[in-house]
Amino acid sequence: MTGRQPATVYTHGYQEAVLRSHRSRTAADSAAYLLPELRPRQTLLDIGCGPGTITADLAELVGPGGRVVAVDTSAEVLEQAAAYVAGRGLPNVVFEIANVHELPYREGEFDVVHAHQVLQHVADPVAALREMRRVAAPGGVVAARDVDYASMTWFPEAPALDRWLELYERIARANGGEPDAGRRLLSWARAAGFTDIAATATTWTYATPEQRAWWGGMWADRVTGSAIGRTAVERGFADQAELARIAAGWQEWSAAGDGWFSMLHGEILARG
Repeated sequence: MTGRQPATVYTHGYQEAVLRSHRSRTAADSAAYLLPELRPRQTLLDIGCGPGTITADLAELVGPGGRVVAVDTSAEVLEQAAAYVAGRGLPNVVFEIANVHELPYREGEFDVVHAHQVLQHVADPVAALREMRRVAAPGGVVAARDVDYASMTWFPEAPALDRWLELYERIARANGGEPDAGRRLLSWARAAGFTDIAATATTWTYATPEQRAWWGGMWADRVTGSAIGRTAVERGFADQAELARIAAGWQEWSAAGDGWFSMLHGEILARG
């Protein structure tokens, strides 16, 4: 693939409040739909690996005879991922900077090509899936999982969270992404030329006091201390006072004894 890469803007950024969430992810809670496809000695490409927690789990599953290439667009987060994976004692992972729109790998190089929460951020998800298909081996699988922001639901009612969702979707689309990617994965995969696609969905739910405190506190910090809040102010979508009110709304929701939050993720396993 040659030519100018479509722009990709990671709406969340890589601040500590964001990575705190990413470091909590595992293959079990974020890639369960893919796990039955994994075998010892497979080659696997993990696109948008972030701090490497899912990557490490996948590397364990393909075993020491397997090979994992983990890529991201941020050199800083790749350093963190490499340190984490080294701490897990996994020598079968290499880390490289790469953009999903133009992967620097040969055709058919990987048995498994995986992307978690990536396609919602890219300028051209169909082109990204075509590129993922190109580097997948014959008989191999392309796996993608993305949240669908419009499907997020919570209790009790919280006007601050309503405003948070409206603001986030506006920011993501202004950055060229599609925050409601989960429902579109099947359509995008068909447009990318896949002929064998299994589409599923799973959810994350936060309902215990501990889960609410973690989720609500993390989002309160992200609203005011990550690229989301900075972009909102720079583009004139909100001011600092409104961001503070949204953050306070998250804290209020997390303190509610009957608080509940759930979010849906679309998933695809695509071949052909």
